[in-house]
Amino acid sequence: MAETDNRNWPTRRTVLEGGAATGLLLAAGVPVRAQQDAIMTAAAAATPAPTMPMNLTINKNGFSVELDPRTTLLDALRNHLGLTGSKKGCDHGQCGACTVLVNGRRINACLTLAAMHEGDDITTIEGLAEGDELHPMQAAFVARDGFQCGYCTPGQICSAVGMLSEIRAGWPSHAGTDVAASAALTDAEIRERMSGNICRCAAYPNIVAAIRDAAGEA
Repeated sequence: MAETDNRNWPTRRTVLEGGAATGLLLAAGVPVRAQQDAIMTAAAAATPAPTMPMNLTINKNGFSVELDPRTTLLDALRNHLGLTGSKKGCDHGQCGACTVLVNGRRINACLTLAAMHEGDDITTIEGLAEGDELHPMQAAFVARDGFQCGYCTPGQICSAVGMLSEIRAGWPSHAGTDVAASAALTDAEIRERMSGNICRCAAYPNIVAAIRDAAGEA
């Protein structure tokens, strides 16, 4: 006897109902985008997404959450834990506004699932400062005015902190001529290593200067 599949897949009835609804919307002259939104909303209401428990360590604090396993780390931070410092820019891993540190390494939080990071040490922009004392990188960005609108700044700062750790660990970059040699912290080196973080206000000269200052203090 075949096993019963109890997963929340769409049934034949829901598919037919969706098709009928689409036909009515087309007949009524409703725009295609509005049709899609209405159908997706109805489908989400009819079949609630399954969730799973997760235990995350963020900024040295433990969080227990119940999330859809498809939830990105960025959405978990912003929508479920109230840590809105990490920004959603492109949501495709192209702008770097969502950069956070996981076990000391910088990643794009929009490209990874929250469920993948149980047991990891996650640091967001909110966790860099020690109480009222800014992290050296944060202080350098303020001193050098390394921002304008500020939207990309949390990602820039987290990425810069991770980038300096990579240099200290001897990681090469395309800006270096000898991959076996320790990288000198030149402007070209900083720009190459920070190229994954876009500032649409073009505050790059001040960002580079801030990173150079913070590196000297570190």
